[in-house]
Amino acid sequence: MSDSNTLLEARSIGKAFLGNVALDGVDFTLEQGEIHALLGENGAGKSTLIKILTGVYSRDRGTIHLDGVEVSPANVAEAQTLGIGTVYQEVNLLENLTVAENLFLGRQPRRLGLIDRPKMRRQSKALLARYGLEIDVDALLSSYSVAVRQIVAIARAVDLSGKVLVLDEPTASLDAHEVEMLFSVLRKLREDGLGIIIITHFLNQVYAVADRVTVLRNGRLVGTRKLAELPQLELISMMLGRELQHITRDHQAQDETVKDAAEATIRFEGYGKRGSVAPFDLDIRPGEVVGIAGLLGSGRTETAFLLFGIDRADSGTAIIDREKIALSSPEAAIAAGFGFCPEERKTDGIIGDFSVADNIALAMQARQGWAKPISSREKRTIAENFIKSLDIRPADAERPIKFLSGGNQQKAILARWLATEPRLLILDEPTRGIDIGAHAEILKMIERLCAQGMSLVVISSELEELTAVAHRIIVLSDRRHIAELAGDQLTADNIMQAIAASARTEAA
Repeated sequence: MSDSNTLLEARSIGKAFLGNVALDGVDFTLEQGEIHALLGENGAGKSTLIKILTGVYSRDRGTIHLDGVEVSPANVAEAQTLGIGTVYQEVNLLENLTVAENLFLGRQPRRLGLIDRPKMRRQSKALLARYGLEIDVDALLSSYSVAVRQIVAIARAVDLSGKVLVLDEPTASLDAHEVEMLFSVLRKLREDGLGIIIITHFLNQVYAVADRVTVLRNGRLVGTRKLAELPQLELISMMLGRELQHITRDHQAQDETVKDAAEATIRFEGYGKRGSVAPFDLDIRPGEVVGIAGLLGSGRTETAFLLFGIDRADSGTAIIDREKIALSSPEAAIAAGFGFCPEERKTDGIIGDFSVADNIALAMQARQGWAKPISSREKRTIAENFIKSLDIRPADAERPIKFLSGGNQQKAILARWLATEPRLLILDEPTRGIDIGAHAEILKMIERLCAQGMSLVVISSELEELTAVAHRIIVLSDRRHIAELAGDQLTADNIMQAIAASARTEAA
């Protein structure tokens, strides 16, 4: 072990799934009496590391030491026995049982072979009193707020384990008062010597409660730092995987082209949804690429879901060609001429067992109506045209799409929407997880579509990529649209400055 105060130490942790590397030689240490934040964008490896530490996954290589002893938890129960407990965002308790029954589920005190309810009640009250919580332990768990349920789950996990507590997005559903209530509990546990790992996407909360931070990116360790010595701008740079730098690009010529176009034909005024994205205004012109930037959890995908009708706005107005429309569903968005390539293409984009041709034809079929099926011959003709124009490989329209590479799957999803000739195409992380060649081809395709007059909204955590293709960039933080950058302002530096400024304001 590297330090006598080190409680948990993971070294050179490696894990792959079906040949895809999820963790590549990651190191992580947790000290006694420490709150340690684990940060990174989607796909960084946070969940995989946590699941290895808590016995959900087995590691392919590396070592884990707890209290100086090497451990290999085979399952969650074994991890709890060793002293490692976990509380997830969706509290894994039974709401139809009482608080006391949840606290002692599976380990109820007994007397003469029967559950000793008076003793369970006394022990439950005493346990929760340590957390400053005085509630009726005989009441159903469902009768209490999410924050109280979180604290009950933490009390159970600590009582079961007692050394390491892992919290996965514990504040995602809490208001400011409830967050502070939870943090008070965490600070007390830290004083008692517990080691706490917290995964969250709220940077202001990280600085409010954590002592150190470890950042992962693409399955690799970026670094571990003391938060007291780490400026927010530098932390954002670590998460996004780049040094602060200005992006050299001549936006002026492209911006002038967009300005010469007609007025914005697609407008969103005061558009938002409670608990998802705060109301925002957004104008989109023909031939314009509007970028959306922000850290994980900032509201990027939630904005896309609103624009495409997956989530229904509860405020504001959508306007196309000066006429109000109701984007009440994806079907309504498709009818309005919108297309959407989701971030999670394997779960939300493709139907793996369907052929490439069937996958490409899906949006056209949805717009036409299922009562009027597109013939197999027409599907094949459409698919073959896009296979040729987009260079989808292998060039086999009847091949199940699950056997294509990530980049070629992404091209097929793009083909699906291009076949509908959309006026607005929304791309959520269009180049994530694909090879360099496909990456470049998709960026060139965005430029071509823009030149042809299509409007695009491009969401990406790759800031250089975003500044290279966008005419304007909307910056998000904490589910709010906080800044708009254009022209010479379009640099990775300015995007990160805007995010950091917002985090400082929230913390204040």
